[in-house]
Amino acid sequence: MSENNAARYDLVVFGATSFVGQILAEYLLTNYGVDGEVSWAIAGRSDSKLKALKTKLGSKAQALPVILADAADETALRSLCDQTRVVISTVGPYALYGEPLVKVCAETGTDYCDLTGEVQWIRRMIERYQDQAQASGARIVHCCGFDSIPSDMGVWFLQQQAQQTFGEPCQDVRMRVKVAKGGLSGGTVASMINIAKEVGASPALRKELANPFSICPTDHRSQKRQPSIKSAEFDRTFNAWLAPFVMGAINTRVVHRSNALLGASYGKEFTYDEAIMTGKGIKGRLTAYGIVGALGAFFTASAIKPTRWVVEKLVPKPGEGPTEEQQENGFYDIRFVGHTRDGKSIITKVTGDRDPGYGSTSKMLGEAGLCLAFDLSEDVKGGFWTPASALNGKLLERLQSKAGLAFEVLETR
Repeated sequence: MSENNAARYDLVVFGATSFVGQILAEYLLTNYGVDGEVSWAIAGRSDSKLKALKTKLGSKAQALPVILADAADETALRSLCDQTRVVISTVGPYALYGEPLVKVCAETGTDYCDLTGEVQWIRRMIERYQDQAQASGARIVHCCGFDSIPSDMGVWFLQQQAQQTFGEPCQDVRMRVKVAKGGLSGGTVASMINIAKEVGASPALRKELANPFSICPTDHRSQKRQPSIKSAEFDRTFNAWLAPFVMGAINTRVVHRSNALLGASYGKEFTYDEAIMTGKGIKGRLTAYGIVGALGAFFTASAIKPTRWVVEKLVPKPGEGPTEEQQENGFYDIRFVGHTRDGKSIITKVTGDRDPGYGSTSKMLGEAGLCLAFDLSEDVKGGFWTPASALNGKLLERLQSKAGLAFEVLETR
């Protein structure tokens, strides 16, 4: 448990005026009120923006407490942590703004979750603050949005079902995005541009980002070559063309870390990859090659200064994102196929009822924070965890009953 059991609040939303922070605050207010079963507050650096958010959220939000803290001010962040058991951070790009809060949470024993997808930053945080988090009891859980809860919990769910049905886990699992509808946020784009910028300046980082075990403990490695979709490929299981899935770079690493933290319960030679389905026939094939080309052009242009400014002018700015209507009309359907060592197979799916990046992410992030606050046993000690390794079944219940996700078995054979 977190050390701060006498805290005033169960959780604090830090960065509440960010695009996803506002959606998250509205979700918590609508579903949990202000000071009922959940005691919570909003936090950020601008008093005027936080007050404007309360006005936007309506009369129920006027009782919502406000905490002022800048992402770079450790003294203010320490004061914030003294008041809460859990911090949910939406302040990205995390590689630019996220470290001081992780440091303070690790030192003070305050539980923490976020929605980062920046694998290079996660590795740095683990290296720098794992010992402090273990000593203080802080449970730190990155990647609690669309990257990587549907992937991480989707694999965990599949493996639970495989164990029940076959008496053994699947040694190979593939995730395929069947459909995902929703707008893109400026915050996500800013994080992607920052990753490209860091990679462009560091060949060593490029090599590290190619390592699927980059955030695993050093003793967790597989001798098997990990699959990786880098160009257009045809998938016979789903009878569809595939293209690389941009979030696969973080999701695969989170899934492997979960396996490591769960004692290699998926198998020591477990293999995993992700891709997006683009359809059948010539159209599907051309779409797949189009995605390959677009991703390559984006990351190449973002990596070098002369063309980066062009990209930044064309894409959404931080604070911009899909409209409320786009969020409500968005959804996603992702499929998993797993194979056991002796050839048995299982196909499962995970669906979400809002756009993946924001409408659904805000609900997943909120329930992950509440799971940290209320559901974990003392067996989950301090340290850097993943959603599946720390929150597992309790989070699955919350996602299905509260957050609009569904986890289903489609086929076993």
